[in-house]
Amino acid sequence: MTDHPERFDIVISGGSFAGLALALGLVQALGGDVRLALVDRALAAPANDAADARAFAIWAGSQAVLEALGVWAAIAPYAQAMSRIEISDSALDDGVRPTRLTYDAKTDDGRPVAHMVPAGLLHQALYDAVARDDAVKWIAPADAIGFTADAHTAAVTLSDGRVLDAALCVAAEGRRSTLRDAAGIKTMGWGYGQRGIVATVAFEMGHDGVAIQHFLPGGPFAILPLQDNRACITWSSTDAEAERVLALDDEAFLAELDLRIGGRFGAITLVGKRQSWPLDVKIARDFIAPRFALIGDAAHGVHPVAGQGVNLAFRDVAALIEVLTDAARIGLDFGHGPALERYARWRRFDSTMSAAAYDGLNRSFSVDSPILRAVRGAGLGLVDQAPALKRMIMTEAAGLSGDLPKLVRGERV
Repeated sequence: MTDHPERFDIVISGGSFAGLALALGLVQALGGDVRLALVDRALAAPANDAADARAFAIWAGSQAVLEALGVWAAIAPYAQAMSRIEISDSALDDGVRPTRLTYDAKTDDGRPVAHMVPAGLLHQALYDAVARDDAVKWIAPADAIGFTADAHTAAVTLSDGRVLDAALCVAAEGRRSTLRDAAGIKTMGWGYGQRGIVATVAFEMGHDGVAIQHFLPGGPFAILPLQDNRACITWSSTDAEAERVLALDDEAFLAELDLRIGGRFGAITLVGKRQSWPLDVKIARDFIAPRFALIGDAAHGVHPVAGQGVNLAFRDVAALIEVLTDAARIGLDFGHGPALERYARWRRFDSTMSAAAYDGLNRSFSVDSPILRAVRGAGLGLVDQAPALKRMIMTEAAGLSGDLPKLVRGERV
């Protein structure tokens, strides 16, 4: 441990989407009055778009945050608007897969309710914006391995022995957050016995911006539209089935995809590499500790069935920026306890209820029973015939309901 710690106002551990957005928003709100350290285990360089097969549904609330942060303009030319969302529930060998529920993917004022954005592109846009500002000091590659706090200071220890002092530390490190554990925050969660498989494909026929969610017995299978008539396939499957499919060569893998897509878009071609990871849920029991806060997957890692993980993270970011800025403007320091408690209250209900909803959705549709499938189909059909209910569901999914932070409303802090 060094004798003279480096001093900052806020230390952010984790340079992915949430950490970058938080750093950018704080600098924009507070200008040169804030000095930030951004610690990340990877080199301070944007992700390679081709190396990450993921794509995110950026719902309208998150789009508003990115617009307010000034990065949506760099993303928009490459974002694919959703025109319609179709949901079906069937067995894999069913000859016909009727669409049980369809949403017109528009907000009340006629804008797209969501856009599909490649993960690498989103990361690069955020990185480029943060890298232009001298108020943020990149410390990378580095691992934050220890955290302590007293009445006046948070201390973050790095793996090389350096110590960073700050008024506040924010962990944005993902589900396996080291600093969350160091701060003594416990988690609750469980595994699903499922793996997520992601691949990008190109279609022979146009997809017209339609997003499709097939609920299959092994888990949800989503076809998410991208530009240039491509799509991101997001596939949740049992561990055993995922192991079998991932071992296939490209031709056999495409045949498995086509079996699930049902030939709707003609011939398909694999673009890039497949990726896979185990699926679980992990929710922090507390979102704050003395001079410490959690955002993103460090606070709430949820099942990807609804594509909401990154959107929950952007709502965390918007809320924390607002809380910290309000505190700073009345002369309080960034680690002020009541301000952090306001953030925790603001985000806990949304995060916990969302995690429970996505968990229930995955579990209820993963039961392979003709009787239950008939019941689910009837329920989806009833929703499909209720326009007001569908609008409410779309508004909730878009992140446009409830007590919204200013950035989600498209306002500057």
